Amino acid sequence: MARIAGVNIPDHKHAAVSLTYIYGVGKTKALQLCDSVGINPATKISALDESEIDSLRNEVSKLSVE
Repeated sequence: MARIAGVNIPDHKHAAVSLTYIYGVGKTKALQLCDSVGINPATKISALDESEIDSLRNEVSKLSVE
């Protein structure tokens, strides 16, 4: 499982859905995060490499979450 903002997000779900497991990130914000990082929202978290997950961590850290 990937860990973003102190939350284990599921690997077997699409990126846009998995990001909504973080308190403060809804569907719209999740889609915006994927767009800003350059990740297809339909890509599963398990298919992302570590640099893409790090990019997501950096973008989420700019938000007020959890």
